[in-house]
Amino acid sequence: MGPIKSLWAMVQGDPVFMRRVNGWLAVFWLVMIPFSLVMGWLNSVVYVSALSLWALVSGHWSAWQAARVEVQQQQDAESREKEDLVSQVVAELLAKTTLERAAAESPGGTRS
Repeated sequence: MGPIKSLWAMVQGDPVFMRRVNGWLAVFWLVMIPFSLVMGWLNSVVYVSALSLWALVSGHWSAWQAARVEVQQQQDAESREKEDLVSQVVAELLAKTTLERAAAESPGGTRS
């Protein structure tokens, strides 16, 4: 079960892969509409039930994915609020910058 869980976690964490999978599933179901009509499957209670279950599962799955994104965005916003970015930038500048006396100016007003 371990490799399957790690594969599932990897797939869930890759938004590009998930977008492609969902795109191909959408194309598949668009193609299945006329095919189902031609084959007469829409008169089958089993087929319509399976289709309804798939719609239910995919709807909840997409809502769950959207909620995961919202939770991550909220956590990122909260962590940004806790950061004091200005003092971090000033501290970094002070650590990397040294103040030295400017070279003495020549009588003509230019530095030598």
